[in-house]
Amino acid sequence: MRFLFVFTSSKPEGPPSEEAIMRMGPFIEESIKSGKLLSAEGCMPSEKGARVRLSKKKFTVTDGPFTESKEVVGGFAIVEMGSMEEAVEYAKQFLDIGGDDQIEIRQLYEMPATGPT
Repeated sequence: MRFLFVFTSSKPEGPPSEEAIMRMGPFIEESIKSGKLLSAEGCMPSEKGARVRLSKKKFTVTDGPFTESKEVVGGFAIVEMGSMEEAVEYAKQFLDIGGDDQIEIRQLYEMPATGPT
């Protein structure tokens, strides 16, 4: 099963500290080698972003920063786990190394394989 980890925080946006990168590096490397971590990226600050909304067939585009947000999305990861319980335990490892933050875990829909069987 694949899961999306959405890293959110109430702290100001920005890249992780050098210390956090050094702590996380070996964990990330081992996670990639083991096949658990499929992808992970950090997000640029919301001031460099935009929100696009469709309501009643009308588009609204709002440029960042998004000051009304109580939490900011700092990044994401896509992981391969056997169960939600395993994903939760893996998220705890991420947070234990990375520090005080929050991870929202969402199982991804997986389309059945198509083609010759």
